[in-house]
Amino acid sequence: MSSRLPSWKELPIGAVILEPGSSRRYKTHEWRTLRPVINQDKCIRCRICWSYCPEPAILEVDKPYVTSTNRRYEITYMVDYDYCKGCGICAQECPVKAIEMVPEVR
Repeated sequence: MSSRLPSWKELPIGAVILEPGSSRRYKTHEWRTLRPVINQDKCIRCRICWSYCPEPAILEVDKPYVTSTNRRYEITYMVDYDYCKGCGICAQECPVKAIEMVPEVR
């Protein structure tokens, strides 16, 4: 049995997606220690969380929502917890602090 390490020329190329669309098979939620929770009453539907999410685990859903102050929105933002890694970028970027990172409970 050889204990020789492969040279750099023998290593597979990294950061290359050989099978596009395969990431949906790999649920990454088990990495998370904190999970984002969106307060729909505070959310102003600015899409910043949606655009900054690296996965993207923030979903824009055609689901009407009426706030406690009777403001009506035609869309709702939700988190796909199967793919959210809990990085907190969404909470950090939210201009109205409508996203709170809470401990993950398993």
